[in-house]
Amino acid sequence: MFYRFCCKLTKKLKIFSHAKKKIVFYTCGDKKKQANAAYLIGSYAVMHLQKTPEEAYSLLVSRNTTYLHFRDASFGTCMYNLTILDCLCAVHKALQFGWLNFSNFDVEEYEHYERAENGDFNWIIPGKFLAFSGPHPKSKIENGYPLHAPEAYFPYFRKHNVTTVIRLNKKMYDAKRFTDMGFDHHDLFFVDGSTPNDAIVTKFMNICENTDGAIAVHCKAGLGRTGTLIACYMMKHFRLTAAEAIAWIRICRPGSVIGPQQNFIEDEHTCLSTAPREQLGVRCLAQGHLSHGLSALGIEPATFRSQGQFPNLQPTSAPTMT
Repeated sequence: MFYRFCCKLTKKLKIFSHAKKKIVFYTCGDKKKQANAAYLIGSYAVMHLQKTPEEAYSLLVSRNTTYLHFRDASFGTCMYNLTILDCLCAVHKALQFGWLNFSNFDVEEYEHYERAENGDFNWIIPGKFLAFSGPHPKSKIENGYPLHAPEAYFPYFRKHNVTTVIRLNKKMYDAKRFTDMGFDHHDLFFVDGSTPNDAIVTKFMNICENTDGAIAVHCKAGLGRTGTLIACYMMKHFRLTAAEAIAWIRICRPGSVIGPQQNFIEDEHTCLSTAPREQLGVRCLAQGHLSHGLSALGIEPATFRSQGQFPNLQPTSAPTMT
């Protein structure tokens, strides 16, 4: 959504600048749509107008200071306030690290693979972390929802240099189906909706810091537990704040990081941000892996992760995963 918004707005600005006309960007009184609109135009200002996140945000709040928070996908009271400014800061950091680059972004690929029937996965850090929904014993449709066997992912993983798979949920498939095909596989189980203990965080860091190639991480849905551990890595290696890490992951894969996991990441920030910084994460980005399905901004998830506020756009159907 953000990619298409930027393309359309840039095209209109070029046309109208010659006619000395102004473009008015507006929406209705719906609070969710107002937050969506503010996020889109604020991110455009950061990305294309070289505004700082604070400068862009100050323009947005000059007349409206009641934007809804970018909340998690759980039901009930919001436990963590993620603001539009947090999202703009995340966009700014993503630009600095090369995670966000529309010059080589394949929007068709993103829109294809983020759909459940085509694999349900998104790049969080291009060339380093791919978050995906957990595979099942065999590919089938269950209660109207598509499930995929490990073999369904092999072609894409090989093409995009995914060498390692980390499973965080209960064993629903035999890991040998990955290892027999040359992929490394690790199990770091912790309970759905919960937070990892120190031993799991340490093991996750060790695996990621000593892996050549990209890492595909999944739990059951590839949202809560998956996003939590990837956020820990981002805070340690790229010095993102907790809010920036959650915001970027949720921008790439809406619905990520749920309930108490948000506060856990906040608590972990102090410890991880002062840890010795390894250079592996930066080195991986320097190897040119910037075009492998960078997640577009502003796309709402599939039905099971549609509770989070802005953005709230539903994907359309597409051919099945091949």
